[in-house]
Amino acid sequence: MKTDIQIAQEAVMLPIKEVAQKAGIAEEDLEFYGKYKAKLSQEFWDKIKDREDGKLVLVTAINPTPAGEGKTTTTVGLGEAMGKLGKNAIIALREPSLGPCFGIKGGAAGGGYAQVVPMEDLNLHFTGDFHAITSANNLLAAMLDNHIQQGNSLQIDPRQVVWKRCLDMNDRVLRNIVVGLGNKMDGMVREDHFVITVASEIMAILCLADDLADLKKRLGQIIVAYNFAGEPVTADDLQATGAMTALLKDAIKPNLIQTLEHTPALVHGGPFANIAHGCNSVRATRMALKMSDIVITEAGFGADLGAEKFLDIKCRKAGLKPDAVVLVATVRALKYNGGVAKADLAKENLDALKKGIVNLEKHIENLQKYDVPVVVTLNSFVTDTEAENEFIRKFCEERGCEFALSEVWEKGGEGGIALAEKLLETLENKESHFHPLYEDGLSLKEKIETVSREIYGARGVIFEPAAEKQLAKIESMGFGSFPVCMAKNQYSLSDDASKLGRPTDFDIHVREVYVSAGAGFVVALTGAIMTMPGLPKVPAANNIDVTDDGMITGLF
Repeated sequence: MKTDIQIAQEAVMLPIKEVAQKAGIAEEDLEFYGKYKAKLSQEFWDKIKDREDGKLVLVTAINPTPAGEGKTTTTVGLGEAMGKLGKNAIIALREPSLGPCFGIKGGAAGGGYAQVVPMEDLNLHFTGDFHAITSANNLLAAMLDNHIQQGNSLQIDPRQVVWKRCLDMNDRVLRNIVVGLGNKMDGMVREDHFVITVASEIMAILCLADDLADLKKRLGQIIVAYNFAGEPVTADDLQATGAMTALLKDAIKPNLIQTLEHTPALVHGGPFANIAHGCNSVRATRMALKMSDIVITEAGFGADLGAEKFLDIKCRKAGLKPDAVVLVATVRALKYNGGVAKADLAKENLDALKKGIVNLEKHIENLQKYDVPVVVTLNSFVTDTEAENEFIRKFCEERGCEFALSEVWEKGGEGGIALAEKLLETLENKESHFHPLYEDGLSLKEKIETVSREIYGARGVIFEPAAEKQLAKIESMGFGSFPVCMAKNQYSLSDDASKLGRPTDFDIHVREVYVSAGAGFVVALTGAIMTMPGLPKVPAANNIDVTDDGMITGLF
């Protein structure tokens, strides 16, 4: 069997201007990044902004396992299948981070014959959006420390600096550092921290901003520190906003590439869902809705993280209303949740499937709380048996969900036709009455408790004393109406990654809370979640290489 990168490298891509033409985009509205990548201009948005929106479909999944779920693969394959059925569909994805690409997870271009290409470009530097975000983040950090060094007229308390530097790489030793060592001219000595770029508030701001003016306004509202009187100090106070916006003026434009079957794909922005809000940019989603009849987008990790944040943060902030949700699972992952070791997942085991399917059951229940039609799809593996598939089909249909098998990894769009037809039938016959899980008027603590109880299934929430103080301060500053962005591990519904299936009788532990004033949400850190990941014992980077003729190998 060919690897993903072999399949991608053997693909015959169309010049991006031809893909754009299929989507009704004139060459003059493209800003080219080589033959196969382009950004969409502001002028193009001005031409299409008054068109009627198409249908919006979210693809999400059960909690990820080492067995693999294939959420992005399903998203891409579903878009390809819509093309085979003659439908005007576009997919909207997030950009991959270099951290997991060189770490343990690999790339994020889909898989098999359901990929977006050029795969290597997308997984590595792409159009430089993440580099621009990193630079803007670190410019703000540099200007903050320079202000303290040059007299500190804003009376910034060095002990209350909350803005962190960032890097798009897994690098655990940068989580907690000391800066300013050396002589007096090297700055004030203080503790500092790094987050991975996808956890930077600037990533969230870029993905939630309406346009360049809104981006600039949000950047100015970023709280970087507190002064000696306990009052917030912002990027505007440091006069950093204009320069940061200059670094991001191209990054805010959505990127256009293609699938292996030449379906248009908008790929833009990439906040992680376990430590950030997990959705591609509002601009790309809105643009796709104006360009097509059906937009298929995804949100990161399982539905307890990505889908919840898509529905409670992105849709709330942008006024989006999804028409359906596709929930991806695999027989292998459900058996893993039922206690089967990874090495034994190829064997039929209905008993383990019955134990592990409770994870899928909880995600179905959660999504139905938003009053959006749900279609469950099984990402098919050759080791799946008819008995296992039928058990899951019946289980889903008994819970009011449509069901379809997906074979897009093996067959591309052809393998997604059954799912596409089921989705089209759902869009035609079932109405979405979407609403967020909670109202803006609840207190921040009540919002955290609502997500923890309703989505995770927690018994309650334990707030550390520091988190209690932070919540009180954030509300006193006027940010109590913000939605909450829960930073939680992706592997379990609980905040303990080892608790698989559908855990019960557990509490969520909130250790820290901070406001992302520019993004417009409050982040709650739970359990042992880290905003700067580390590399595994054997990183994926060990196997990545380049041949003498420039061909990349080992990327997956």
